[in-house]
Amino acid sequence: MAVPHYPHLLISDSDIVLRPLLSSDAGSLHAAVRESIASVGRWMAWCHPEYSLREAQEWIARCESNWAVEQDREFGIFAAPSDTPLGCAGINQINRVHNFANLGYWVRTTQTGRGIATRGVRLLARFAFEELKLSRVEIVARVENLASRRVAEKAGASLECIARNRILFGTAPCAAAVYSLIPGDLAKARA
Repeated sequence: MAVPHYPHLLISDSDIVLRPLLSSDAGSLHAAVRESIASVGRWMAWCHPEYSLREAQEWIARCESNWAVEQDREFGIFAAPSDTPLGCAGINQINRVHNFANLGYWVRTTQTGRGIATRGVRLLARFAFEELKLSRVEIVARVENLASRRVAEKAGASLECIARNRILFGTAPCAAAVYSLIPGDLAKARA
């Protein structure tokens, strides 16, 4: 199933573009993941030493399916204007009963420390509030993942709690820092 053309879903600032992943991105996504196993793999079990091209293709196919049925909204993060893959970010676990979702992200190892994740979070949160009409997004990171937590804080998110057994790493439950963004937070972050 191919994702329909979504020209309005090119979310960008002067340096990065967020867009739905396409099947043609599989090779470059695979390379970005493989490069990042030592750093991203510490926090995300899907990023493992045997990560294959097939896994990248399957992920993109799942993303395309979710776009088609209006579920999770996963994006690739690309350098503007070169279209070099920098990582991924997404709005997932959308809860329409209470109108919130999870916001997740990762940036390839060679591109960290440049503010890419922070800009991506702000762009994606704006999309969540303006396009998906959500009233809240949560960023949930393992307590020890200080880099991801700094991104949430720089993006203007508020730390609400340390939640016990909040996320799984593989099959192991882990404590996590739970951050939130609401629409007014984006205006404060710009100030």
